[in-house]
Amino acid sequence: MKIGIIGIGHIGKTLATTLSAAGHDVKVANARGPETIGADVLSTGARAVTAQDATVDVDVVILSIPLAGIRKVAPLIRAVSDKTVVIDTSNYYPMRDGTLDAIEAGQVESLWVAEQLGRPIVKAWNAIGSGSLAEKGSPSGTPGRIAVPVAADREEDRRVGMRLVEETGFDAFDAGSLAESWRQQPGAPGYCTDLTREEMPGALAVAERARLPKRRDLVVAVVQERVGDGKTNPDAAFGVRVARAICR
Repeated sequence: MKIGIIGIGHIGKTLATTLSAAGHDVKVANARGPETIGADVLSTGARAVTAQDATVDVDVVILSIPLAGIRKVAPLIRAVSDKTVVIDTSNYYPMRDGTLDAIEAGQVESLWVAEQLGRPIVKAWNAIGSGSLAEKGSPSGTPGRIAVPVAADREEDRRVGMRLVEETGFDAFDAGSLAESWRQQPGAPGYCTDLTREEMPGALAVAERARLPKRRDLVVAVVQERVGDGKTNPDAAFGVRVARAICR
């Protein structure tokens, strides 16, 4: 498939290298221009382009940017074909993104994103930590393979999203509609806890919507105390231990 990725932070970089290594034609873009994209991001065949170019003549666009940046890229996404699958990996962290009244009032994050973009989306790779995504992928059928929930409203979008998750080394778990994707938001038992396909249904089922923001903020506080600067991601094992202790 032809894939455009906007955003090459911790998640976007791994998606660029794994999906291009899997044989896809991958274009990557960031906010600063193609000349600023490092050779490590392009090491398996991805090509550096502008954000606009990343949305042209592609089957899939992956948005791997902070949720606060969704509105900035919305004009580009509104211009792509309705047949193009748009996958969003973002999560709402008010200490980073600023306060968004609609989400604070209870709107599901994925539905807020879809509303800003003016089109259906797929929610995927938001519920796995960047360290686990980079380090813990494994072939299909591997015992204990980590599952990644995928939510979408359109069946073809869901099929494509699940296929790509599998190709990044994880079991794609059908998490239902975007309206139910709050179950894979920060603070939920299935968020960044590295569960298997067998464990994921129970974790999604027991999620308690009203408790997610407080649990999310507790995890952030523990991680920031550990890493100090508020920007550095914890190592995969530490992040999973904290999420499991607080959110499950």
